[in-house]
Amino acid sequence: MARQAGAPASPPPAPGPSRPVRRVRHGLGGRVFAGLATSAGATILVILAAVAVFLVIRAWPALTSSPEELADGVSWFPEGTTLAGFVGPLIFGTLLAALLALLLAVPVAIGIALFISHYAPRRLASPLGYVIDLLAAIPSVVYGLWGATWLAPRLFPLWDWLGRNLGFVPFFEGPASSPPRVVMTVGVVLAVMILPIITAVTREVFLQTPRLHEEAALALGATRWEMVRMAVLPFGRSGVISASMLGLGRALGETMAVLMILGPGFTYSLALLQVGRHQTIAANIANQFPEANPLGVSTLIATGLVLFVITLAVNMGARWVISRRAEFSGAN
Repeated sequence: MARQAGAPASPPPAPGPSRPVRRVRHGLGGRVFAGLATSAGATILVILAAVAVFLVIRAWPALTSSPEELADGVSWFPEGTTLAGFVGPLIFGTLLAALLALLLAVPVAIGIALFISHYAPRRLASPLGYVIDLLAAIPSVVYGLWGATWLAPRLFPLWDWLGRNLGFVPFFEGPASSPPRVVMTVGVVLAVMILPIITAVTREVFLQTPRLHEEAALALGATRWEMVRMAVLPFGRSGVISASMLGLGRALGETMAVLMILGPGFTYSLALLQVGRHQTIAANIANQFPEANPLGVSTLIATGLVLFVITLAVNMGARWVISRRAEFSGAN
């Protein structure tokens, strides 16, 4: 029967007795797996710490030596220069070559990833994705041979045109060197090398865009490009940044391709088309290590320690960007 007007409401039913929370007991297999997983994670930290300790110990003689001792004991160390003054141009050349590669590779990688994930038919998207992934399997020495013998002569007309017509810009200060064993050529080759990494990660991020977001944009009358601009790109922004940082880490540590192409120099120059202006840390280590004495080896390891810190900082920055959107989902 319906409750009469003015009658007091019946009290809510008393809650029943709470059920005790049962703890999940792991069997022997679960405990073994947990121990193995923990050990694997700890091993990575131990190896990283061991590499850092090794670099510091082996670099210590160079870090504690005076500039005069380094100049007298190392044949290729410039006189009147401190260790920091020697490493500075190498850091500049390393960052310059890597940033050039990043500026050239990221827009192309985003375009390829969008084409594979949202534009290409499936029969074309899958083979194209395999081809992009196969580029990462090519050894760096092959890229170096390709860049030095085939690509560089074909890039010289473009570099020469830039030097003659845009020479008032510091980056394109002419005349362009021939053969073009310059940092701009190195940037193009490094861009090709890091393209598969950035494309693969960006493609997977774009494919994870919530389908509801895409369908909602299309239902509101958006074109495919507007849907990509409003739904796909904002969702994948952090993934694109982290993929770019991974590619940057690869470009920072590249050795053989840079060594085979670049004409070395130790200056803080922005002239990208002139030879003998730049050198990278990894290429300098590979070039000087075979004939280095013990103090020279310590000096090279000190520069390797700097590269280790730079690469570690880049990867930590990439992980920080990823963690900022770790809790993002299509529901929020």
